[in-house]
Amino acid sequence: MVLLIKLVVFDLDNVIIDGEAIDEIGKLANVEDDIAEITEKAMQGEIDFETSIKDRVQLLEGTSIEEIEKVAEDLPLMPGACETVKCLKDKGVDVAIISGSFDVVADKVSDKLGVDTVYTNSFTVEDGKLTGEVTGPLVSGSKLDVLKDHVDEAGITLDEVVAVGDGANDISMIESAGCGIAFNAKDSVKEIADVVVEEKDLCKVLSEICNQLTTDDAEEETVEEEVEAQEAEGDAETEEEVQEVEAAEEETAEEEAEAEDAEDAEEEPEAEEPEEEPAEEEAPAEKPEFVLADTMEGVRKQKDEKEAEIAKVAEEREEFNKIAREQRKIRDELNASLKENLNKAIEYRNERNEINKEVEAAKKARNEANNKIKNLEWNSGKRNKVKIENEIKKIDKIIETRVLDIKKENQLVKNANDLRKQLMEIHEDESVKAEADELRKKSEEEHEKVIELSEKAQAAHEEMLKYFRKTDDIRTAADEAHKNFVEARRNASAKHEEFKDILSDIHVINKKLGSNKPKRRKSDNKGSSGGNKNREERQRAQEIFEKFKQGGKVSTEEILLLQKYNIG
Repeated sequence: MVLLIKLVVFDLDNVIIDGEAIDEIGKLANVEDDIAEITEKAMQGEIDFETSIKDRVQLLEGTSIEEIEKVAEDLPLMPGACETVKCLKDKGVDVAIISGSFDVVADKVSDKLGVDTVYTNSFTVEDGKLTGEVTGPLVSGSKLDVLKDHVDEAGITLDEVVAVGDGANDISMIESAGCGIAFNAKDSVKEIADVVVEEKDLCKVLSEICNQLTTDDAEEETVEEEVEAQEAEGDAETEEEVQEVEAAEEETAEEEAEAEDAEDAEEEPEAEEPEEEPAEEEAPAEKPEFVLADTMEGVRKQKDEKEAEIAKVAEEREEFNKIAREQRKIRDELNASLKENLNKAIEYRNERNEINKEVEAAKKARNEANNKIKNLEWNSGKRNKVKIENEIKKIDKIIETRVLDIKKENQLVKNANDLRKQLMEIHEDESVKAEADELRKKSEEEHEKVIELSEKAQAAHEEMLKYFRKTDDIRTAADEAHKNFVEARRNASAKHEEFKDILSDIHVINKKLGSNKPKRRKSDNKGSSGGNKNREERQRAQEIFEKFKQGGKVSTEEILLLQKYNIG
C-alpha cells in the first residue's frame, strides 16, 4: 500500500511497552491472575472494553499510587521502540499513543521516547490510594473516536494515518486508518489489518511504515534521475568523442599542409610530433600503448584490422543502447500499470471499509431490537410466568422421583395447584406482544442485511488482495527491467570506451600512413578524374562529420569514409 504518511498511532500495552501495565500493577494487590483473565477476554473481544477496564480497576481499590508509579518506571520498552519513534520524527511524521491504559504509565513512556501526544485513561485517587474507579476518553469511547478528533484538529485525513495495535479494542482504528498494522496481535486483529508483523521488534513495523512513505511519484522521480544521470554520462562521452574527432581533423589538416610544402615527405621531422601530444592529455588512460608495425605493409594491415574491430564494437554498442531503450520503455510501462493497479486496490479497500460501516450499523440496529424485545417480554410478565413454571416443574419432579410421606406429598400437590392458579391469572399485554413481534421482524431484517453486506465486503476484500498481489508482481518486474536498463547502459558505456581506444589507434595509423605519402606535383595533371572523385568523397566525409557532431547516427560505411580522409 503506497501512502503519504503524516501520523503514526501506537497502542501502549504490548506494543510500545513489552507487557500489559495493568497486569503488572495487579501484582501489587495480589490480583494479577484475576486481572489477566479479564484482560485476555477483552483482547479476544469476548467482553466489551468498558466492562473489562472497570472490572479490573475495581480489583485494584486501595492500591498505593506511589507504588504504581514505581512499577510504571520499571516497565520495559518494546525492542526497537526508541529507534522507531526517533526515525519517524526525523522524517517529519507525527507520533501519538492512544491506549486504554493509564496516564501514570503513558506519561513516563512518552518522556522516554519524546512522544508529545498521548490519549489514555486515569485512576481516581484519594489520599494516595486508588478508589477503584476509572475515568477518561477511552472508558466508554472507542480509539477511533479519539483518533478522528485528533486528525480533525491536525487538519489531516485517516488515509494519512498508520495505526499499530494488538487487541480487539484496536480494531476500530486499525480498520479505518490508511494503513493498519497488527503487531503480535490476536487473530481477530490480523484478519482486518493491512500488514501483519509477528516479531516483537518495532523496527519491523518501522520498515513497513518506511515502505509507505515513498509515493509512486517519488519512485518515478528517482528512476528518472538515474536515467538522466546515465544519459548525461552518455552525452559527456559523445561530446568527448566529438572533441577528439575535431582535434584529429585539425591534426590531419596541418599534416597535409606540411606535406604540400615539403620537398620530400620522408624528410619531415615534425610529422610524428602530434603523436606525443595526446599522450600528455590522457591522464587516467590504462590501455597499453599502441605499437606500429615495422613495415608500411604491416601498418596497412593494422589499419584494416582496426577498421574491422571498430565497426564490430560500434555495432555492439548500438545493440546495448537498443536494449537499454527497450528496457526503459518496459520499465516505464510497468510503472504506469503499477499505479493503475494500486489505485484499483485502494478503491476496493475503500469500498470494503464503507460496506463494513454499513455492516456495523446493521448489527447495531439488530442488537438494539433484540434488547428491546428482551425488555418488553420481561416487563410484560413473562419473567414471573417463567419463574412460576420453573417452580411447578421442580415440585412435579420431587413428587415423581422421591418417596414422601402422604402429608408432605399432599402439601407439595397443593403448592403446585396454587402456582397453577397464579399462572392462569398472568396474561401478557397484547399491545406489548404486538410491539415485540414488530421488533423481532426488524431484528430479522437487520440480520439479513448483516449477512448480505458481509458477503459484499468479503468480495471487495478479495478483489483488493488480488490487485495488491498483482501490484507486487508488477513492481518486481519493473525493478528487473530497470536493473536490465542500467546494466545495458553500463555495457554501452564500456563499449564506447573501447570505441574511443580503437579510434585513437586508428589516428596513430593514419598519421604514419600520411607521413609516407609521396610529394604531390602541382603540374601533374594525370588522374585528375580520380582527384575529382576524392574531392567529392572528402566533401561527403565532411558532411558526415557535421551530422555526427549534431548527434546523428553514423553507419559503419560512413565511419570508414571518415577514416579514409583522416576526419575523426
